[in-house]
Amino acid sequence: MNKVILIGRLTRDPEIRYSQGDQPMCIARYNLAVDRRFKKDGEQTADFIRCVAFGKNGEFAEKYLHQGLKIAIEGRIQTGSYTDKDGNTRYTTDVVVDHHEFVEKKGEAASTQEAHVESSEGSEGFVNIPDGIEMELPF
Repeated sequence: MNKVILIGRLTRDPEIRYSQGDQPMCIARYNLAVDRRFKKDGEQTADFIRCVAFGKNGEFAEKYLHQGLKIAIEGRIQTGSYTDKDGNTRYTTDVVVDHHEFVEKKGEAASTQEAHVESSEGSEGFVNIPDGIEMELPF
């Protein structure tokens, strides 16, 4: 089984192209910054995952996705290779996106980033919840 589920932020706006032919298909490419669970030497680290969305998923990316937006994607890993202009073989690994989902509300991105900077993590890696926020939590 080849299935990938990732949550992260777009590092820049998607690159959009359309295929040639009678029925052009939208192809959207973007990188997703996915935070690692553990910190190295006190610094947060992330993996930058190359993603590609075709057809309706590509059109969705073109219309709704932009730099800094936090999304969840579901898809599959696909590897490939090509020969560059110098004759060298280059290998690629991409996530082919089958489904996009928003993880935060439209205006929540800025306030979430500010809150994350101001919050302190406990010794177990949990984020302390500010007083008076219990009524807003979904659990």
